[in-house]
Amino acid sequence: MITRLPTWVWLGAASLAMVAGMVNVVGYLGFEHQAITHLTGTTSLLGASLAHGDLRASTHLLLIVFAFVGGAVLSGAIIQDSTLRLGRRYGVALAIEAGLLVAAVPLFERQQIAGAALAAMACGLQNAMTATYSGALVRTSHLTGMFTDLGVFLGHRLRGVPAEPRRLWLCLAIIGGFLLGGIVGALLFPHLSYRTLYVPAALTGTAGLAYVAYRLHRGPAGTLSP
Repeated sequence: MITRLPTWVWLGAASLAMVAGMVNVVGYLGFEHQAITHLTGTTSLLGASLAHGDLRASTHLLLIVFAFVGGAVLSGAIIQDSTLRLGRRYGVALAIEAGLLVAAVPLFERQQIAGAALAAMACGLQNAMTATYSGALVRTSHLTGMFTDLGVFLGHRLRGVPAEPRRLWLCLAIIGGFLLGGIVGALLFPHLSYRTLYVPAALTGTAGLAYVAYRLHRGPAGTLSP
């Protein structure tokens, strides 16, 4: 049960959800109209493409899947733990994510699927980087789990079962951040096109610097769980 949430967890979760929302809407509005931040729909499309023998689409979709998983592998190699701890190398991971998003822009502009693959790798890295805190699952690149937790919380309250309100607010912060990112990305895309990705890249880089500064301010690394 979550009994305490440090400020950096609140700000980090909402900010990274906003980043994911912007990246995903760029994928939907782009030339492939492809989801980037999660793999559920991508896997369904892959199944349909394989069933119809569409080699080109299947290859592109497989590339997105492998890139997302590759980002998660990279995160695991850098952070080496699934529990949120002050002192983990999140700053390094966020810097790499920002670099991947920046590198994706020129590839997207040339309508190359490698642009979507780099963006998917960035999202896979981010999603693996934010894993668990005080026994609660924290994901920032998709909302299925957040909406599920929200429904469970409301169901518990309807039955009079004790429920932790901070979990509710964490879910709402992530959902709100993702939605806001989608709105901002959709408003910017007609003007900036794929250069819209520079905005989440800047946000990610800034979050990484803020984390490093906070970590240095707090001193030695330690578990933040209550």
